[in-house]
Amino acid sequence: MSQQTTIAVLGDGGWGTALSILLHNKGHHVRLWSPFPEYAEVLNEKRENVKYLPGIRIPEDLFITSDIAESCAAAEVVIFVTPSHHLREVCARAKPFIGPEQTLVSATKGLEENTLLRMSQVIEEVLGHVRVAVLSGPTLAREVATGHPTAATVSSRCPSVARAVQSLLTAQHFRLYTSPDIVGVELGGALKNVIAIAAGIVDGLGLGANTKSALLTRGLAEMARLGVAMGADRSTFFGLSGLGDLFTTAVSDLSRNHTFGCQIGRGVPVKEAESSTEMVIEGIRTTKAAVEHARKQKVEMPIATEVYHVLYKGKHPRDAIATLMARPPKPELGEELE
Repeated sequence: MSQQTTIAVLGDGGWGTALSILLHNKGHHVRLWSPFPEYAEVLNEKRENVKYLPGIRIPEDLFITSDIAESCAAAEVVIFVTPSHHLREVCARAKPFIGPEQTLVSATKGLEENTLLRMSQVIEEVLGHVRVAVLSGPTLAREVATGHPTAATVSSRCPSVARAVQSLLTAQHFRLYTSPDIVGVELGGALKNVIAIAAGIVDGLGLGANTKSALLTRGLAEMARLGVAMGADRSTFFGLSGLGDLFTTAVSDLSRNHTFGCQIGRGVPVKEAESSTEMVIEGIRTTKAAVEHARKQKVEMPIATEVYHVLYKGKHPRDAIATLMARPPKPELGEELE
């Protein structure tokens, strides 16, 4: 990649905007794409993402467009920052303007609901592309945009691609590590949203630190258990894209999944809580996909299963907690001792 790289950022949410600002401030030529022409006009006029990142100034010379061809054409790097359930459609729209020489980066955290594919798999399936990397970790958009020191992980099956993206994104306040475990990095970023909803429910119910600590510890165990069954390295789940992202998403007031869970715990109906924000609650769809993956892999994910019952079957959160607490005793680590 050149010293000044042309980069298309596909997605006008808070994270897409924060990444665009970070890359622009590094001296790259950034083209931020909005799927909605009317909102692209708002972004251009106000130089502020009033819906998803209010109060953060967008530089005057950061290019914003609703024309996907204008964004992607001749871009050396294309970063996908769309909701998981729109990624396939956006890839299809971008396909005529993407060639094999471009590097593609997924900054979307989730699993496709019907196919259960990871985001990089969706990109590869639609675009038939091999230069794909994923970005994941504890990266709250507002904190990155305001320059808070942040660390994250970039992963690719091709080490040179991971290193190139690492160099592209690393900034004074944004430190990146590389990982060869693309499966684990993506699953960590997706599955932590499910546990973050559960953590929000615990907080909404007014339960204490004991409950939340147990939930997060056992939730991480579930994430790792499914990840290993799907081919990931267990140690990945104890890094930035696993434990790091889980901790941030489960405790921060800026986390949409945690906030959504809090509302559920306080008795707000699921649909009402979901519609109370313009932002996409990725954990809702990921919960369904995670439970289906667990069924196929024959892996126990009791917390994710109870979150599914609360979100999709109308189970009361306190009844879900009672179910978890009534499970048969078992060792914390490994198999039963002889």
